[in-house]
Amino acid sequence: MTTTEVGAGRAARTFTPAELAAVRADFPLLGRTVRDGKPLVYLDSAATSQKPQVVLDTEVDFYEQRNAAVHRGAHALAEEATEAFEHAREQVAALVGVEADEIVWTAGATMGINLVATGIQNATLGRGGAAAEQFRIGPGDEILVTEAEHHSNLVPWQELAARTGATLRWIPVREDGRLDLSGLDDLVTERTRVVAFAHVSNVTGAVAPVARIAAAARDAGALTVLDACQSVPHRPVDFHALDVDFAVFSAHKTLGPTGVGALYGRRELLEALPPVTTGGSMVEVVTMEATTFAPPPLKFEAGTQMVAQAVGFGAAADYLRELGMDAVAAHEAELAEELLKIGEIPGVRVLGPETVGTLGEDAGPEAGLPDRVAAVSFVVDGVHAHDVGQVLDDAGIAVRVGHHCAQPLHRRFGLAASARASAAVYTTLDEVTAFREALAGVRAFFGEE
Repeated sequence: MTTTEVGAGRAARTFTPAELAAVRADFPLLGRTVRDGKPLVYLDSAATSQKPQVVLDTEVDFYEQRNAAVHRGAHALAEEATEAFEHAREQVAALVGVEADEIVWTAGATMGINLVATGIQNATLGRGGAAAEQFRIGPGDEILVTEAEHHSNLVPWQELAARTGATLRWIPVREDGRLDLSGLDDLVTERTRVVAFAHVSNVTGAVAPVARIAAAARDAGALTVLDACQSVPHRPVDFHALDVDFAVFSAHKTLGPTGVGALYGRRELLEALPPVTTGGSMVEVVTMEATTFAPPPLKFEAGTQMVAQAVGFGAAADYLRELGMDAVAAHEAELAEELLKIGEIPGVRVLGPETVGTLGEDAGPEAGLPDRVAAVSFVVDGVHAHDVGQVLDDAGIAVRVGHHCAQPLHRRFGLAASARASAAVYTTLDEVTAFREALAGVRAFFGEE
């Protein structure tokens, strides 16, 4: 590896060309061609990442060698399956700096957020006993989100507000795509019960000042719920250091399988939060009259779990840790700088920060890290986003088009849709160059020049 400055006082090694080639060789899908034999340029990693061979092999190995129900049975396969399942929990926990029993397996980040929101609703209904009283919410209370949220971190809170009588408020977004925190002291008050926000916007790529928002929430006695889907795969993340109460992230954006994700929760909060899905595997004693529940995380993992996917998620977490998340962040900062050069193309407008800076000392544990990731949304004058995507696809370049499950943020920018190019650890500068060259010809293709 070579050394580069991720930020002031935070030097990190990034990948040499040979090392990056070795990384790419780990991802079999990246070698395929599309559209009449054109090399695939995959720039849709913010939607879903590609999977390294070790993840694929780990899932296959599970099915071929130790497929069995976990936490049930005393036979050899059941023991091996349970060991693999729980080891994966340790691997994923290590990626984000927490303890294994603070990680709850979910079907994805969306399910994780809904689990917390519904758990709070259950507590409000009187479930969970005295320990759950801390989660009660009702008329006069407030839930704070941001205008930049993915629908998965907005709609569940809208629903919780509607069901409990609480009021939903939000932090606005500035023209440059960053959160407007000028009124934070007025938004986080003694009435605030929950503050839910994305670590990184899936539209603008901007990194939120987690330390500042979490500190304000804690001072007000509010819970913090962090959507870390766009941060965990791309930069060092330590939930303990960030001092958040809950956080969610998904495997399929983190080089892992689909259908599995993780919810982090402070141990004492998971112990107090009422369960949401009930049934087998999450109980201690069941009678015809009542049931007592297992301790977390099992309390939140009713039914047959996504065992092979979780084991694959563990392999993905280890793969990233072995690469080094500082190195991943440094590599992707270079990619972000190159992607942002599309703003120099006539008629192309970038949404969000147009440069890559570094977070200052007030960012706490994130000081020195890049202040945006390599996910760049954009619009082309006179050309609909879907048409932009089609022209790029004809050139073998895969980007995302639409509102990216963030309609309020697009509405903030006066748009219905945009296109988005997003990179990952396996993306090369040559691929970004190919993307820019293809994008430069889009307006001419439609006779806009």
